[in-house]
Amino acid sequence: MSMSSYQLANVLLAPIVSEKSAALAESNKQFVFKVDKRANKDEIKSAVELMFSVEVDSVNVLNVKGKQKRSARSLYKKSDWKKAYVKLKEGFDIEFATA
Repeated sequence: MSMSSYQLANVLLAPIVSEKSAALAESNKQFVFKVDKRANKDEIKSAVELMFSVEVDSVNVLNVKGKQKRSARSLYKKSDWKKAYVKLKEGFDIEFATA
């Protein structure tokens, strides 16, 4: 199944920038993204290769369960979301501009 570049642009929602993700990027060229809940590994791989002009070695995904939160009188649940760990092939890198 081939997706258009427009559809692939909607697969990656945001990079996850944290101390843990920065350490992964430094040590083994692994980058973390928040992705569409319906996306599969092949779509994520294609989207990263298209958006950043890199070659992807592997993709690991995990579903993150939304946390239960409490506001004044009621409980509510944050949305579930999907996270992707993308490992790049040797010689490739993604630079996120830091402010």
